[in-house]
Formats: sequence, C-alpha cells, structure tokens
Amino acid sequence: MRKANLNIVVVAMVGVLMMLNSNIFAGSGYSKQKVVYHINYDNPKKQAGALRNIQNHINAVGAENMDIKVVLHGNGLSLLVDPDSLERLTKFKHANATDKMTAKIDGLKSQGVSFEVCANTVKGRKVDMSNDLHDVDQSNIVPSGVAEVAKLQLEGYAYIKP
Repeated sequence: MRKANLNIVVVAMVGVLMMLNSNIFAGSGYSKQKVVYHINYDNPKKQAGALRNIQNHINAVGAENMDIKVVLHGNGLSLLVDPDSLERLTKFKHANATDKMTAKIDGLKSQGVSFEVCANTVKGRKVDMSNDLHDVDQSNIVPSGVAEVAKLQLEGYAYIKP
C-alpha cells in the first residue's frame, strides 16, 4: 500500500514538472513585440548575423507575437542587391543577395518580416528595383530610411541595430 502511494506521488510530481516545463517554453513570458532592425552597412558577415538575430528573435517570441520591420538604406541596401548587378551599380562595394542570403530573407518574409527600402538610396545610387534587387516592389519603398526608423520608434517599435 505504501509503495502504491509513493508511485502516485511520483507520477503526480512528474506531471507537475512536465506542465511547468511546457509552460516555460510555450509561454516564454514574452508579449507581442514591435521591432525595427536597422541595417545601413554592407559587410556580408554582419548582414548574415543580423538575419540570424532576427530568426533567433522570432524563435524566442514566436512569429505570431512579432511585428518586425527591417529598414535598409545606404550601404545596407547591398543585402538585397543581386550579384549580377554589382558591375553596373558602381556605388556599391558588395552585392550580398546570394542564393544563401535570399533563402534566409525569403524565410523571414514567410514569417511576416517586412524589408523596407529607402527611396533616397534607390534614386541616388541609380538602382533598378525590378532588376537589381531581390524581391522588392513599390510597396517596400519608404521615402527615407532614417525618417522611417524614427517614425517607427515614435509608433512604439523597439530599435535594434545588429
């Protein structure tokens, strides 16, 4: 009889621990978040790191709890520049939209991340959106990257510059 009671207590404790453990991971304590990631540098390793940061952020909080915007301007636009366009786009040192990078970008987009591109950079660097950039259309263009970052911060977006 005593052994049966002990088994019941052990089973109950294991059940409670499993519930606590699943609550820790399922309800990670994060509420909905609005975040703007600011990219204005062209280093391909840093840009790949930024994309990893964004994916890790989504993994921790959950895509359903995230509103993430990536604002690209200046040299940061190189993240979306097709390598075949680099020779023509003389104002860029790098064109980082390789197959590996675009797969990461597409994966983030499928989770609701939006990539916003500065119109001043597009115009000033003579970029052809449809031919030079990966998956950018008019809906992704903002008048000014810097102004967009400021606007989003005023709207309550947390600012991250990876």
